[in-house]
Amino acid sequence: MSDQQHAKGSHHHSEFVKALTLTDATMLVAGSMIGSGIFIVSADISRTLGSPGWLLLAWVVTGIVTVLGALAFGELAAMYPRAGGMYVFLRESMGPLMGFLYGWTLFIVIQTGTIAAVAVGFGKFLGVLFPSVTADRWLLAFDIDTGGTVLEFGLSWQRVAALISIWALTWVNLRGVKEGKWVQTVLTFIKTAALIILILLGLLVGRNAEAIAANFSGGNFFAGTPDLGALFVVTFGSALVGSLFSADSWHAPTFAAAEVQNPARNLPRALLIGTVMVTALYVLANVSYLVVLPLHGAADGATILARGIDHATQDRVATAVMESVFGPSGALIMAGAIVISTLGCNNGLILSGARVYYAMARDGSFFARAGVLSQHGVPAFALVVQSLWTSLLCLTGTYNQLLDYVIFAALIFYALTTVGLFLLRRQRPDEPRPYRAVGYPVLPALYVLAAAGVAVTLLVAAKTRVQALSGLVIVLLGVPVYFWWHRGAARRLGT
Repeated sequence: MSDQQHAKGSHHHSEFVKALTLTDATMLVAGSMIGSGIFIVSADISRTLGSPGWLLLAWVVTGIVTVLGALAFGELAAMYPRAGGMYVFLRESMGPLMGFLYGWTLFIVIQTGTIAAVAVGFGKFLGVLFPSVTADRWLLAFDIDTGGTVLEFGLSWQRVAALISIWALTWVNLRGVKEGKWVQTVLTFIKTAALIILILLGLLVGRNAEAIAANFSGGNFFAGTPDLGALFVVTFGSALVGSLFSADSWHAPTFAAAEVQNPARNLPRALLIGTVMVTALYVLANVSYLVVLPLHGAADGATILARGIDHATQDRVATAVMESVFGPSGALIMAGAIVISTLGCNNGLILSGARVYYAMARDGSFFARAGVLSQHGVPAFALVVQSLWTSLLCLTGTYNQLLDYVIFAALIFYALTTVGLFLLRRQRPDEPRPYRAVGYPVLPALYVLAAAGVAVTLLVAAKTRVQALSGLVIVLLGVPVYFWWHRGAARRLGT
């Protein structure tokens, strides 16, 4: 069934409003990518890799992989400028089951888990502005042991803040795509400006001779680097979880392609411009961190310099940089900017994710009400269901735990979607392609190998194995769910 067909039981014939320009689509790419990750995860990467050189290389590799993905996805987006993005790409190239598995996993963990993790990041930085909003002030809490990983299930003041942010942004997007895009563009502009200011302050004002010597002088850049054997490859791959998560959701505009003006032209451009811009900012941000703070410090360090990047308070590296430059007031300013950043990121994720569930519903693979547009031209039921499940995920883990669950499942489908590009070139050679992937077949093949390679390392690495296996189980559970759902739909229709 085409996603243009009408969902059973619906009496609405409204169409999406084409309100997203090239600028809006680019802001959706950048805004969905820049959340809280770039300001946090460098601490964890530093602890894992142990040298400034490998920290920077992790971000460079992440950027290259992301841009390769954008180049490949641009062709698919131009071919199928419909609501649903990767769901549509996989359905067209590999059939309805594969499309459903992606949509199912997106709803269960990828999109909702990302929103939850970013919302928890929002609460983390809100705690800098309001110290009572902390992760250790619990209203209700108990631990769940999942076989080596303990989930802190419950409600803290930090998670209360996360929930409020999700509900508020969902309400904004229920008002219509024009309201959602306005919020997205404004917040993305503010947080991009804040990231640029952070970079400039670090490079030009906050330069610290002690940190520069510790990170860049006398062979310290790659100090302590182990032999480049299989074990280190696994370690490096697992360390990419944080940076890949920070660069994730770059394909968000493809979910809302039906609302993009001239999508065949604007979607490939938005993907490329947005990913290149954010990649450059991410690498420069980490250079800025390294010229202000030493990589190595101590958890009980009395000062910011003594704690370093790897032991920044609650992993808030960007806040530590600003505090090093301006004192306590700098930390407050940076925390405020990051709070805005997380809101902008989640606004884009909330807006785009609901369009996938809409496309699934139009195919009979999700709740029928999700395939109906409200009087404001948005899939209101899909937005509400998404917010409810995301809220539950907010109660189940810390920031790092949530992103570990997300990235493995996402990588699987990034690789499969790009394989679909090869299949469509063979199966439908004459189908119009307003844009053709640059460097085909070499660059798309490199992307498949990179995405699949990192996914495999996550399965092998002890640090991420449980979460990766959980992600794989979630994907596979979608197979019986698909047949159960469609058998039930056929029974209801009497076929």
